[in-house]
Amino acid sequence: MSRYRVTGPQGGAEPGSDGRVLVNKLGITDQKSLDEAEAELLLMLYEAVFADLREDRPLDVALLKHWHRRWLGSLYDWAGEERQVNLQKGGFMFAAAQQIPHLLQALDQKWLQRLTPCCGMDDDAALRAIAEIHVELILIHPFREGNGRIARLLADAMAYQAGIGLLDYSDWDQNKSAYIAAIHAGLEGDYQPMVERVRRAAAI
Repeated sequence: MSRYRVTGPQGGAEPGSDGRVLVNKLGITDQKSLDEAEAELLLMLYEAVFADLREDRPLDVALLKHWHRRWLGSLYDWAGEERQVNLQKGGFMFAAAQQIPHLLQALDQKWLQRLTPCCGMDDDAALRAIAEIHVELILIHPFREGNGRIARLLADAMAYQAGIGLLDYSDWDQNKSAYIAAIHAGLEGDYQPMVERVRRAAAI
């Protein structure tokens, strides 16, 4: 049904999709059309976010939820809400659903409050801040769908506030094994591989 294996609620399929497409408000039954709808809405979200993002605005979990709701609210009932299902991809389990509230609180207090906004940081400090927060957010995977794209939007917002500009994710997409390895390294507190991925994306 999804690019992820899921258990529990929020795992329903749209009737008529042969169990392959998430339940959605528009009744879309083929994945390609749903992907296109999400992509169009994401472009609109980017335009809205960067139309009024101040360089000195701290970024927090509440803002991430707002972005997610604004992006996917016309498609899914659970947009902007913490996921209630367990997710795994390629045999890798993301944080258990019941741990998400605690982990998001830690993300706010330990990472986002300390490392955002990135204005005033030198490039090396900003790249490391982006890398650390990206790893932590991906490992939590707080939403039912769209975690990677929200994590990239957050990375772009941080880079913008640092004066670096939006990131180019071509390297991440073309070298997925290196990107995934960088995420896994973060499990052990080693963020340097992700710093290198962010540096490539920033072309610094």
